[in-house]
Amino acid sequence: MAFLGVHKSITGRKWIGLSDDQHRRAEAISQITGQKPPVASVLGRLSIPPEDVEAYLNPLIRNLLPDPKELLDVSKAAQRLIGAVNRKERIVVYADYDVDGATSGAMLVSWFRFFNIEPSIYVPDRIREGYGPNKAAMTRLSSNNELIICVDCGTLGHEALETVHEDCDVIILDHHLGSEEDPKCHSIVNPNRQIESGRLSYLCAAGVVFLTLVECGRQLKDSNQISPNLMDYLDLVALGTVADVAPLTGVNRAFVRQGLKILSNRMRLGLKLLIDKSGINSSPTSYHLGYILGPKLNAPGRIGPADLALKLLCSTSTSEANDLCEQIEELNTQRREIENITREQALAQIDKNQSKNSIIWAASEGWHPGVVGIVASRLKDKFNKPSIVIGFDGIDGKGSGRSVDGYDLGHAIQRLQREGLIQQGGGHKMAAGLSLTKDQLKPAMGRLCELAEKAKIVNAEAQELSIDGILFIQAAKIDLIEELENCGPFGAAIREPRFAFCDVSLSFTKRVGDNHLKVRFSDDDGKSMDAICFRAFEGNLGQELSEHDGKKVHLVGKLDINYWQGKKSTQLILEDAAWPEELSI
Repeated sequence: MAFLGVHKSITGRKWIGLSDDQHRRAEAISQITGQKPPVASVLGRLSIPPEDVEAYLNPLIRNLLPDPKELLDVSKAAQRLIGAVNRKERIVVYADYDVDGATSGAMLVSWFRFFNIEPSIYVPDRIREGYGPNKAAMTRLSSNNELIICVDCGTLGHEALETVHEDCDVIILDHHLGSEEDPKCHSIVNPNRQIESGRLSYLCAAGVVFLTLVECGRQLKDSNQISPNLMDYLDLVALGTVADVAPLTGVNRAFVRQGLKILSNRMRLGLKLLIDKSGINSSPTSYHLGYILGPKLNAPGRIGPADLALKLLCSTSTSEANDLCEQIEELNTQRREIENITREQALAQIDKNQSKNSIIWAASEGWHPGVVGIVASRLKDKFNKPSIVIGFDGIDGKGSGRSVDGYDLGHAIQRLQREGLIQQGGGHKMAAGLSLTKDQLKPAMGRLCELAEKAKIVNAEAQELSIDGILFIQAAKIDLIEELENCGPFGAAIREPRFAFCDVSLSFTKRVGDNHLKVRFSDDDGKSMDAICFRAFEGNLGQELSEHDGKKVHLVGKLDINYWQGKKSTQLILEDAAWPEELSI
C-alpha cells in the first residue's frame, strides 16, 4: 500500500511507509524505552530490538572495535612500523589523492611524530601519474628511504612494487579490491584481499590504518613502550569514513560518532581553520564531513597540487595552515565551475534511450579527469543508476564511476580489465576508476551494461521513496532533530530519517541560486515552517511547486537545523511532494 495514497509523486515515485513488522517494532521501542514516536519509528526501521536501543544510541569503540588480528598481515605490518621507529629509519607515506588517503596519511604522520620521526609524504598527481604507486616515483623514493607505506592504494600496484621490493620495504594499508595475486611487498593489510574473510570489508583505508595502529599500540605495550592516544585520531577516521562513503555499520558507526566529538574539540589546527572558513558555526555532523569538508579537501587532488589536503591535516603552523586553507578554497571554487560545465555537457549526451539502460555513461574529449568522479556521482543521484563519466585526451581516456546499493561496480570494472576491454580498472563496491582508449569505449560500456542487466540491479529508491512517518509542524522542534541525529550517523547503508507533512499549504516559494527552491508552508493551525529544495529545477519539482497558487500539498523531506545570525530554527530539506487531489488510491 502506498504511503498517504501516493502512487506517483511529482518526481514520479511511489511513497513507501514502514512495514508492519517495523511498525510493531517501533511501537515496542516507544512503549519499553520511552523514545518519542518519530525516533522509535527510525529505530524500528533500522531493526533495533528494544533491549539494544541504549547500546545503539551510544556506540562505543570498546564495544564495537574488532580484533585487528582479523586482518591478515596486520601483526607483521605493526612489527615493521615499530622497527622503523626504534631504528629511526627514513620513511615515506605514499598516500592517495582523495580524503581517505589524506586522512590515512595524516594519521601515520601524527603517529610517527609522537616518536620524534618526521616521515616524508608523497601524493601522486592525478593527471600526470594516475592512481596508486608508479614506477618512477617508487624507484626515486626507494633510493632514499628504508620504508614506504602506501595508504589507500597499492593493492593493484604490481608493476611498481615489483620494481622496488628488493631495495626497500613496502607496507600496503588499503581497502580496494585485490586481484588473485598480491603484489610483492613486505605486508598487505586490506580487508578486501582475495584471501581475506570479508568480515571487515566495510572499512575504508582510514579504518584500516586505525586498526593497524591499534595493533602497534598492543605490541608496544607488550614491550613496555609508550604509544600515542589513538582516540585523538578519530576525527581523521570519521572524516575519511564519511567522505569515502563507507557503510556506516559495525565499528564505522562508532568511528564517526566518536570522531565527531573529537572534531568538535577543535584540536587539529588544519580542520579547525577549514571549519571556520566554511562558516560551520555548530558542532560538525556527518553532513558537514560528507558535503562541505570532504569536497573541499578533495579539490586539490582533483585539479591542483595533490598533497595540499594531507599537508593541511598535518600542519602545526597557523600561518601555513591559513595559506593551505586559502589555496584549497580557491581550488574548490574552480572545481565547482569545471564540474558544472562538465555535468551539463554530460546530461546533454544522455538521451531517452540511454536513460533506460541499467547503467548511465557519458564521455567526451577534454573533460577534466579530476571532476569525472563527482560528475558521475551527480548522474547517479539524478538517474538512481550506476554511472560512468570518462574524459579523453586524444585517444586515451580516464573515467570514474559511482554505484547504487546492490551493485558492486568495482568488481564489474575489474572484470572488464580481465576480459581485455579496458586498459586498467578497479575500485570498490560504490566507486571505481578505469582507463581505456576511444576504440574500447563502446564495447566496454556495452559489456558493462550487459553485466548490470544480468545482475538485475534492484534500486528501489529509483521508483520508490521510503518514509518513516508523518510529522506535524508543531512537533518538528530542535530537540526532536537532535534526538533523531542521535540515531545516526547517517550515510552509506543507513539513510537519514525522512518524514511527511500532510495537507499543508504553500504560502511562499522563491527560486534561489540557479536551481534551488525556497519554500514556506503552514498548517490549518497557522504554524509555519521553512524548507529548501536543492537542485529543484533540475527536475520538475521546482516548477510544479512554484506554480502553487496556495494549494494544499503533501511534502516529504529530512529535518535540519538552520543557523542564521546566531539563532537556530528548524527547516525541511525538501525531497518530494504530491498534490492530494491528484492521488489515485
